Formats: sequence, C-alpha cells, structure tokens
Amino acid sequence: MALKLHGLGMSTCTSRVRICLYEKEVDFEFVVVDLLALEHKQPEFLSKNPFGQVPVLEDGDLTLFESRAITKYIATKHKDQGYDLIRDVNPTEAAMVNVWLEVEAHRYHPHISNIIYHTLVYPVWGKPGDQAIIDAGVEELKKVIDIYEERLSKSKYLAGDFYSLADLHHIPYTYYLIKTPYADVITSRPHVKAWWDDITSRPASQKVLVDMVLADAVYGKKEGNDGADSR
Repeated sequence: MALKLHGLGMSTCTSRVRICLYEKEVDFEFVVVDLLALEHKQPEFLSKNPFGQVPVLEDGDLTLFESRAITKYIATKHKDQGYDLIRDVNPTEAAMVNVWLEVEAHRYHPHISNIIYHTLVYPVWGKPGDQAIIDAGVEELKKVIDIYEERLSKSKYLAGDFYSLADLHHIPYTYYLIKTPYADVITSRPHVKAWWDDITSRPASQKVLVDMVLADAVYGKKEGNDGADSR
C-alpha cells in the first residue's frame, strides 16, 4: 500500500516531506488539503493531526504529523532505497547529520520562519506583516548564516562532504526567502550560495519547488529578488 501524504504544494513543511519522499524513491499518494476552506480544521483532518496543520503522513495504521519527524521516519524505514539521507552506517557521519538537523530546527528555523510569515504568509491571509519582526529576524539570521559560511568553506554540505537530511530540511523556507527582498542573506555569502545552488538543483528538489508558489501571490510570478503551514 502506497503512503498517503496530506498537504499542500506551496506549504513549506509539506514540501520538506515531498522532497524526502522523492529522494528516497518512495511511491506515495498526495492528498491536497484546502487550507483556504479550512479543511485542516475540520473533524476528519483533526482526527489525523489534532493541531490542525499540514502535513500528515499515513502509512497503513500509522499516522504521523510534524514534518521533521515524518522525514526521519521515511529516511529510516526506507534506508535501503533511494539516496542515503541519514548515513546511519557510519556513526560519525550520522552524528554530524543529527547535529545539523538540530541547528536547522533550533538556530535557523526560528528566524527564517518569522521572516517568511511576516513577508509572505500573513499578507496572503490579509494580515499585515510586522517590519520590526522581519528586521530582527534578518539580523539574527545573518549571524547564523555567517556560521554556515564558515562551515561550508570546509565541507561541501553541512554534515560533511555528502548531502543529507540536514541540508534537505533547509530547502523550503530558504526557497521562499530567496523570493523576498532579503535574498542577499543567502546570495551574498559565496559558500552558502554555492551550497544553496547545489541542493536546489537536485531532481527531487526541482520536482517540488515548482509547486511552491506562495511568493507569487505577494510579489507576482517572477524569479526571486536577488538584491498555515506547520512550522
């Protein structure tokens, strides 16, 4: 039985899971959840995720929510197919993957999510963004990205000279950041920019990024400005 993923193409966290599924070459059924119609707040969906957020993964009798937990489950269960995202055959490499997974979740994500929510998500929902929160997020994110620049001057990817789940987890939110006026946080740092170009050029990434159109609603359908969704 194929896995069933409930979510939305433009959703960052749904996209994180979809990229993982494509990297692992896992067949799945994609069930689109209509967030504008508040389908995610209806009893049927809440029975799958009581927090009323996408994505949700169903694998037989198992139902999972929280995108990072879902990707770890997929990468572990299907470790013998597709691309190895967790490197668990090598304890040192696996440990480094876990370190940078933690960095993404606790050092990177809080700042970039504030920027994306206040520049893209809230305007789409008809709510004004708070420029003070955006500015603070940009300044804090720059500090984090400076550390990434140093790290990526020594290794091709975050956990080492191999692509991993740690890199993958950064893709959706960073993709939207590149579409905002704050893209230079990424593009002005040469090692970070090279890393970004590399991880988004992968076929699995390309399959998913084409559906991430949230920025089009705010900035119009164009390339990024280079100068309710689960978080």
